[in-house]
Amino acid sequence: MTKREAGGPATIIDVAREAQVSIKTVSRVVNAEPGVHEETLKRVKEAIQRLQYRPKLSARALAGARSFIVGLFYFDEQSAFIGNLQRGATQTCRELGYHLIVEPLQASAPDLVAHVERSLSALRPDGVILAPPLCDHVEVLQAMVRQGTRIVKLSPRELQGSCIGIDDVQAARELTQLLLDAGHRHIGFLQGAPDQIASQRRQQGFSAALRAARRKAAWVWPGDFTFQSGVAAARAWQDLPDRPSAVFSANDDMALGLMAEASRLGHQVPQALSVVGFDDAPAASMVWPGLTTVRQPLEDMAARAVHLLVGQDTHPLNIVMPHQLMLRQSVQAHAAG
Repeated sequence: MTKREAGGPATIIDVAREAQVSIKTVSRVVNAEPGVHEETLKRVKEAIQRLQYRPKLSARALAGARSFIVGLFYFDEQSAFIGNLQRGATQTCRELGYHLIVEPLQASAPDLVAHVERSLSALRPDGVILAPPLCDHVEVLQAMVRQGTRIVKLSPRELQGSCIGIDDVQAARELTQLLLDAGHRHIGFLQGAPDQIASQRRQQGFSAALRAARRKAAWVWPGDFTFQSGVAAARAWQDLPDRPSAVFSANDDMALGLMAEASRLGHQVPQALSVVGFDDAPAASMVWPGLTTVRQPLEDMAARAVHLLVGQDTHPLNIVMPHQLMLRQSVQAHAAG
C-alpha cells in the first residue's frame, strides 16, 4: 500500500503508477532534465497535478547538484517594477518545481557585499535574477562570480553574461513622437536617477525624437525614480515662466507623483499638462486620468530569466523583449503655437 492509498501525501511512486512510467522518468520531469518525450512529459505533469504531488526540496537536492532555489535580488523594495518581476518569477518557479527567494538589499549598506556572500553561501541558489540598478553593481557581480553563481541581469548597463531587457531608446523615441504628433512642441523631461542606465537611455530616445523634429527639451528636471521626486517636479513646473505643455517622466512612479501634485495645485491633467510615463506600473491604469506609458513585459522577462537559470544551456544570451505603448487619458491634443 502506498502513502496515497493510506490517505497520506502522494509519492513519486504514486505519480509513476498514475502516469504509467518509471520512477526515474518522473524524477527527470521533476528535475526539469532534458530528453523526456513530449507526450510522456505531458502525462507525468498531468499526474503530478491530479495527485498534487510535491517533492521535497531536500531530497531533490541530495539527488544532484541543484538546490531548486532561484533568487531575485534587488534594490528599492517599494518599486512597482519589482512587484511585476516577482509575480513572473514566482509563477514560473512554481511551474518548474522551484522556489523563489526574494532578497531586498540596501545600496548604502556598508556590509552589502558581505551580506550577498552570506546569502549565497546559505541558500546556494541555482541562479539569481538581478534587477536594475543592482545588476550593474560591480562589487556584487564580482562576489557572485567568485561563488560561481549563475546570474541573469535585467536591463543592465553592460551586456556581459545573460541579459534581458527592452530597447529603452526606441521605446522613448516612440513615446516622444506620440507627444509631438499630438501637437506638443514645448516638452519637458523628468529624469530618473542620473547614474542609472534606464534613465540615460530613455532621455537619449527622448532627445533623439526631438532632434528629428528640430526641437530641444523645453525643461529637464532631476528626479530619482520615486513618487516624491514627481511631486517636487510638479512644484518646479508650476513656477516656470513658460511651462511645457507636456512632460515625459522616466518612470511611472514619478509621473504619478507629478500628476497628483499638479492636480492638487489646480492644474488639470491633461488639459493643463499632458504626462507620459514608463514601465506600466499597476497604478498607471487605476488612476484617473489613466497614464499613457510604455509597457515592459516584466513578468515575461522574469519568466524567461528563470528558464535561463534552470536550463542546461549556460551560453550567455542577450535577449531584447518587445515593448508596447499603452495609450490612456493623460495625453491631450495640443494646439501648437
